[in-house]
Amino acid sequence: MKRKYEGVIVLNTQGAEEKVDELVSGIGKEIEEEGGKLEQIDKLGRKEFAYNARHLAHGYYVNYHFEAEPEIIEKLRGRLQMNGTVHLQYYQRKN
Repeated sequence: MKRKYEGVIVLNTQGAEEKVDELVSGIGKEIEEEGGKLEQIDKLGRKEFAYNARHLAHGYYVNYHFEAEPEIIEKLRGRLQMNGTVHLQYYQRKN
């Protein structure tokens, strides 16, 4: 049974500020390749971290709204951990 999810992903864009749109759409494609159906992508922009985590002062926040089977979330987590531009990722079930 498909459920609706919200995923907040923080991208490490240091040295790649001009490629933000490409990075955001690439992660959207990865969600779809794992079987998710994208509904909306909200670019929240660049925000400073409260502390310097892993030698990174800021990140680019993106909010993905999608529909997927529950088991896809773990596959997606693993796949995006291998992506060097993904700094943090958090998923929450909606409704």
